[in-house]
Amino acid sequence: MSRVFHLTGKIKAVAPYIATEDEALDVAKALGARIAEGSNLRDRERLLPHDEVEFVTQSGLLGITVPSEYGGADISNAFLAEVIAIISEADASIGQIPQNHYHILEALRLCGTEEQRKFFFARALAGEHFANALAEAGASAAGDIETRLVPDGVGYRINGRKYYSTGALFADWVAIFAIDPEGRLVMAIVPKETDGLTIVDDWDSFGQRTTASGTVLIDNVYVAADSVIAYYRSFERHAPVGSLGQLLHAAIDLGIARAAFADMLHFIRHKSRGMRNLGIEAASSDPLTIARTGSIAVKLEAASAVLERAGRKVDVAQITPSPETAVEASLSVAAAKILTTEAAMDATNGLFELAGTSATKEELNLDRHWRNARTHTVHDPVRWKHHAIGDFHLNGNVPRPNGQF
Repeated sequence: MSRVFHLTGKIKAVAPYIATEDEALDVAKALGARIAEGSNLRDRERLLPHDEVEFVTQSGLLGITVPSEYGGADISNAFLAEVIAIISEADASIGQIPQNHYHILEALRLCGTEEQRKFFFARALAGEHFANALAEAGASAAGDIETRLVPDGVGYRINGRKYYSTGALFADWVAIFAIDPEGRLVMAIVPKETDGLTIVDDWDSFGQRTTASGTVLIDNVYVAADSVIAYYRSFERHAPVGSLGQLLHAAIDLGIARAAFADMLHFIRHKSRGMRNLGIEAASSDPLTIARTGSIAVKLEAASAVLERAGRKVDVAQITPSPETAVEASLSVAAAKILTTEAAMDATNGLFELAGTSATKEELNLDRHWRNARTHTVHDPVRWKHHAIGDFHLNGNVPRPNGQF
């Protein structure tokens, strides 16, 4: 891997080592408090969080899933999901940015060679950030890949155009997904500063506005053969690579729901008005408001519990790999994704329903929670999660291995 190392292009401070799950939560809470302060302004003005993402990389959190045999803490996925939820509650865009990082590390664990694992896991422990260049906007169907890996001497060349490349603008490494000469899906990891790689900030969604999920242009990019990961092996059997990725997407939605709920409570307590013609002096004493608040709180509690349970099942699928444990993890994560989606939409709608008209003022920007929830929850439509769960219980059919399950 020495050829790759010389391409990294810049020197940065080594991130601190996080040794335990409780330490990871403490670091995430401190980081969340730090990045929450400017989240409203960043969303309103679409100010990209370069400094805040650097805080993430220097926190040590990017190395917490590295397996213990490679020097990492290898924390439980239940704790990892909570880390992502904490950061997403502070700023949903920043919470989404490392999601692909952890997915890529899981793919390395499952599909990388020993040399690849040693090298790239060490980079993650040092605080280096991996992002993806996977989706292609011009493809005939979601998930289709037209980008090809073409042999060039002892390495390869890649040409293509990617979209939805969340976090690539901030990353140290970009994982380009392409089809190899044998027609198999691979993941070529290259330094962000590689010649021919251009990252364009053209993401213009109304929600998750500062994820920089824009276009990656790949113009005759050279990649060393030892930087190509056999990603297709993830889907030759049922394995937890898809369920881990989906677990973290669910955690982002839970964080958005928590943020909306917290802002709703604060607004009702301190700013919403009562209705004297109904004998209600304070909005917080309205019995219907109280009941609706309780309903949202129950949804949040249920979503949190199912997310934690799903994380534990992903743990089992990693520790005792088998088709049975992987399928159980996938279905449990699908249920969590459904509940966190419902919680996010319920909480963000409930905010305005209960806080009242004054909560819609543009200067408050409370609609960012709804915009974030609506944008992120359509990442993988939950209608297919319902179908997969129902088909399993009724007909015994299991989802084929893929990135959505």
